Amino acid sequence: MTVIDKIGWVLLEDGRLLCARSYGKQRFYVPGGKRDPGESDVQALVREIAEELAVAIAPETARHIGTFQAQADAKADGVLVTVACYTAEHSGTPAPTSEIEEIRWLGYAERELMSSTGQLIFDALHERGELR
Repeated sequence: MTVIDKIGWVLLEDGRLLCARSYGKQRFYVPGGKRDPGESDVQALVREIAEELAVAIAPETARHIGTFQAQADAKADGVLVTVACYTAEHSGTPAPTSEIEEIRWLGYAERELMSSTGQLIFDALHERGELR
């Protein structure tokens, strides 16, 4: 079994979650990515969100809200993705950069647009009453 270990940023606004879609991909995911060697979760979060969305995360405000694991989309059976999710304050307006083709605010009714791991994140946020 292979596990792809990632971090993700959970940004909610008016009951919707900010989601990203990479070029050439069909599914949306929670913005974030893989850690570089030696990086902490928060260091990776700050770097990845700056790279993907051109905003600055305030590292001292990062709060872990859950870790989610599911089968990786478009990968062989047994390849899993684990996403450690954080909320954090930020400065700037999110905009797609780098490998991101599109960002979109999604509500729970659009759950099927998400990656497998993203759907688990949607379920958890919906159960908490944070995602409509």
